[in-house]
Amino acid sequence: MREWGAKVFASATTVAEAQWLASQGVDVVIAQGFEAGGHRGMFMTDDVTTQLGTFALVRRIVRAVNVPVIAAGGIADREGVRAALQLGAAGVQVGTAYLLCHEATTSAVHRAAVDDCDRHTAITNVFTGRPARGIVNRLMLELGPMSSDVPAFPLATGALASLRANAEARGKDDFSPLWCGQNASECRAIPAAEVTRALAR
Repeated sequence: MREWGAKVFASATTVAEAQWLASQGVDVVIAQGFEAGGHRGMFMTDDVTTQLGTFALVRRIVRAVNVPVIAAGGIADREGVRAALQLGAAGVQVGTAYLLCHEATTSAVHRAAVDDCDRHTAITNVFTGRPARGIVNRLMLELGPMSSDVPAFPLATGALASLRANAEARGKDDFSPLWCGQNASECRAIPAAEVTRALAR
């Protein structure tokens, strides 16, 4: 890949993962904090208690490796970008803030859940068999966010497919993975370019 001019960016959720990635020659480490939506990039352990918040993780990884570090997780506004840069990050990676953008392919039930500011998120394995942060819904409440009874990744997704399809056809998100970071406060139904410009300020 490098012979084609590609750069290698890889996610780390702990300092140990970042150090291992740097020792393998990655060009950039993405420090994925606990607040981040979607699947955890953890690969040295499945123990979610090892996970740190974004700003604590960024500061420690910046000190531990000699490659640029990108901050990810819970950053949704220019103040968050500024804070990450002040801690030594070379840049930020933003996901959740774009979920309601016009260009996003976010499903209708997912959009409605993100737009509901009273709902909270949790780390769960019940949808895929791997830890991921999503908006709490019926499945997470009834099985518990983390369950040892869930089939191993990626089998859990198939096991839920018919339940999910049936519920979504009725406009319900009971069995849908509603990936979302802890900070959905800046989610707006606006063009993605507007979100990007606001972050860049």
